[in-house]
Amino acid sequence: MAAAVVDSAMEVVPALVEEAAPEAAGLSCLVNLPGEVLEYILCSGSLTAADIGRVSSTCRRLRELCQGSGKVWKEQFRVRWPSLMKHYSPTDYVNWLEEYKVRQKAGLEARKIVASFSKRFFSEHVPCNGFSDIENLEGPEIFFEDELVCILNMEGRKALTWKYYAKKILYYLRQQKILNNLKAFLQQPDDYESYLEGAVYIDQYCNPLSDISLKDIQAQIDSIVELVCKTLRGINSRHPSLAFKAGESSMIMEIELQSQVLDAMNHVLYDQLKFKGNRMDYYNALNLYMHQVLIRRTGIPISMSLLYLTIARQLGVPLEPVNFPSHFLLRWCQGAEGTTLDIFDYIYIDAFGKGKQLTVKECEYLIGQHVTAALYGVVNVKKVLQRMVGNLLSLGKREGIDQSYQLLRDSLDLYLAMYPDQVQLLLLQARLYFHLGIWPEKSFCLVLKVLDILQHIQTLDPGQHGAVGYLVQHTLEHIERKKEEVGVEVKLRSHEKHRDVCYSIGLIMKHKRFSSVCESRERSVMNQVMFPCPASKAIIMRYGYNCVIYGWDPTCMMGHEWIRNMNVHSLPHGHHQPFYNVLVEDGSCRYAAQENLEYNVEPQEISHPDVGRYFSEFTGTHYIPNAELEIRYPEDLESVYETVQNIYSAKKENVE
Repeated sequence: MAAAVVDSAMEVVPALVEEAAPEAAGLSCLVNLPGEVLEYILCSGSLTAADIGRVSSTCRRLRELCQGSGKVWKEQFRVRWPSLMKHYSPTDYVNWLEEYKVRQKAGLEARKIVASFSKRFFSEHVPCNGFSDIENLEGPEIFFEDELVCILNMEGRKALTWKYYAKKILYYLRQQKILNNLKAFLQQPDDYESYLEGAVYIDQYCNPLSDISLKDIQAQIDSIVELVCKTLRGINSRHPSLAFKAGESSMIMEIELQSQVLDAMNHVLYDQLKFKGNRMDYYNALNLYMHQVLIRRTGIPISMSLLYLTIARQLGVPLEPVNFPSHFLLRWCQGAEGTTLDIFDYIYIDAFGKGKQLTVKECEYLIGQHVTAALYGVVNVKKVLQRMVGNLLSLGKREGIDQSYQLLRDSLDLYLAMYPDQVQLLLLQARLYFHLGIWPEKSFCLVLKVLDILQHIQTLDPGQHGAVGYLVQHTLEHIERKKEEVGVEVKLRSHEKHRDVCYSIGLIMKHKRFSSVCESRERSVMNQVMFPCPASKAIIMRYGYNCVIYGWDPTCMMGHEWIRNMNVHSLPHGHHQPFYNVLVEDGSCRYAAQENLEYNVEPQEISHPDVGRYFSEFTGTHYIPNAELEIRYPEDLESVYETVQNIYSAKKENVE
């Protein structure tokens, strides 16, 4: 019977919403229902916020039920933005109607800014002052972030440009917040030993779009601790560690009891959970991110050691980190408390090597060299983080696919947050800014940033005068070139000089061959300038890749040196043929000759970070250029349709 009443009331609500007069037939039926039933109907999810607003204006009873702090507007907020509910405490007083209005306004403002980014920054990377609009918005930052996440989670293959810039903005906002948290963390006294917390900040900064929190990582570690306790109980049912409560930091002093904990840990980590050092893919940044170490159950010595150290300390074993060269270790004191200790009074633990316990001589054998006693000493949190970031920095210098050098940029930011006066890293950062071409359109904020860095370097180390002078000169030359630049270059396929151009932007292509002749990343000399290698060293790149065209030239527009180095003259048509800018499925950007490309008759979506910079949608057969790219190639879209139609007509004829 109650269900029937609810059903009939649900039928009344839509009609009631359309009625202007409170004497409408359904009104008395509705308002005479018990309050709980009315509230249930209004919270059922079938009414929009606009519906609730109109319903609340019909009479006093419904207005009271729809008050801002009540369940009705809370449910409207929850249904619309469920991910935000975790930021509210059940005990807090919240005016949900006002929260709804503020969140909706923030969403509209965020979308307005995202929509403006493509026009403002299509021709260059987003500059340092490009995010000022977001920073100056009023309202809770979590609301803006939530709207950006909503854009990223939009279904389908549309709104690619929106998603591209929403991702960049979200990346920036979260990194700024994490970096501020890290700087505050680094101000803690030297005896503050939360190694895990520092490692999580590094993880978060390098993966700002992932949902990583210290709370979640600690919960995963706590579950491992529970397994260790279960094993420990089988070894010694009266072990004092079993009585520890969550969050306690008590230490047990008896060596035998500590040994029992370590034995149980080794069994759980390496035998039961199958954690192991990643020898097969050692130089992978994932090995340094704590959330990935827990997911993949593998890492390198420093990340495995931090996991081992955290678990041991929670169970009362006072292990300490040792910044051993080439192989991070932990040390376990065997000497009596209060006595003078030397390096031989410790056992050294190799968490990378399944918790193996080593003597001093075995440590030296591990790395193949003799080291001084100072290198067996314990290090503080800041030194541990320095080593972690140093490893990421080395990997960032090695990366060869991602043209944005994101890992290098992130690791430089982290290192300079800890040690802001490192001359060589400041110089590398200046080169990075310059060679990535992150220049603003109407101001020279970043030019000034580069010059500030260079001036700081000169103050710290006058011996760097030559390198600083070189970069200052080229920075000022860039300013002059920007002043001389004209408007957008428009390329019309119908023009006589473009008659040999066969393919259009947006087409999915396939490279025809394999070669030892390297095609260029998009006109970049980053590797040669920043990380020079001997000229005789060959660059081998495998072809046969899938790609999408985002630009073309009627002939090769690269310089003579590039043409010679890339052996373009060995091609049948040499450099006197159209060349295409392509986004490749491996994440690189290349400049390919027309004779080396062919249309991919089985087109697939290209997974490349910059696809959204140039295209708004993937149709299943080709990409549609966004407004900015279409301005530069106004006749290409029609040509794409013709090409696709011809290809599929030919396929249909062959099948028949």
